[in-house]
Amino acid sequence: MDISYKDKKLEKYANDNRLAVKKLGQRMAKVFNFRLNNLRNCETLKDAENLPGAYHELVGNRKGQWACDLEFPYKLVFEPQEDPIPTNENGQYLWIEIKGIEIIEIVDYH
Repeated sequence: MDISYKDKKLEKYANDNRLAVKKLGQRMAKVFNFRLNNLRNCETLKDAENLPGAYHELVGNRKGQWACDLEFPYKLVFEPQEDPIPTNENGQYLWIEIKGIEIIEIVDYH
C-alpha cells in the first residue's frame, strides 16, 4: 500500500528511527514502525483488517478516517488517498478498494 504523510514531522519519524525514539519513546516508536511496515505490505486496506492493532473506521467528526492502536491511549490516524473514498450502494466504505493512505496524526482522541 502506498503511504504518504500529512506533515513532515510524521514522515521524519517514519524514516528516522532515532528521531522517532527521541520524540515518541522507545515503545511507541517500535509499534509505530511495526504498524507502518504492516501497512506497506498490504495491497489494500482490507488486508490490514485482521492485523494486530485493531484497525477501524472512525465516526462522527472523524468519519472518513481510520485508526489503529499504538501505545495506549495513542492511536495512529490515517485517511484513504482515494478521493472520493470508494463506497458501496449502502454508503459503506470499501476497504478492498483503498490502495493508499495518508498518515494524519498520532493522537489520544478519547
